[in-house]
Amino acid sequence: MSLKDFEWPWQYDFPPFFTIQPNLDTRQKQIEAWCDLVLAYHRHLKLYTLDLSEAQNSALFSNSKLNRRLPLDGILLVLEMLCERGNVEWEDARKKQRCSVMWRTPEEWAALVYNWASSNGMTNTVCTLYELHSGDDTENEEFHGIELWLLNRALRVMEKQGKAELLAGSSPDGSDSGVKFF
Repeated sequence: MSLKDFEWPWQYDFPPFFTIQPNLDTRQKQIEAWCDLVLAYHRHLKLYTLDLSEAQNSALFSNSKLNRRLPLDGILLVLEMLCERGNVEWEDARKKQRCSVMWRTPEEWAALVYNWASSNGMTNTVCTLYELHSGDDTENEEFHGIELWLLNRALRVMEKQGKAELLAGSSPDGSDSGVKFF
């Protein structure tokens, strides 16, 4: 996917969108619109991390056509709201320099993976993480190519729900190499 295919919301071409609004109701709607934009942008480009040192200069937070950018405190407001929603996790909660962006929560990813497993007759069988992540059978699925840490998180959600069991791998880092769906 490329950025030229991305559909920017109308607010992106509205200069006040890049200034945190003083009215609380307006600010709330503005921050929600920014949250939706951040998730849509990351989803479209299949990005899973956001580095604050690069964010202000990225196309996401800087509209060169308007010569406007969202200030750092505005970006932090948006990311904190996404954190509250469960779509962002800081790598270092004190420094807040880099975060993981999940346009779907681990629970939502778990539901997608489990629906795929159920509809493809994969219950009571074992799949490798490679098959889920990169296999031919998942090529048209939204979770195809998902970051492995996020796939593992989704599978752990299924495990807690009693819908799957993670099978330990033989890799040196002890990562899971497979999953059995129930």
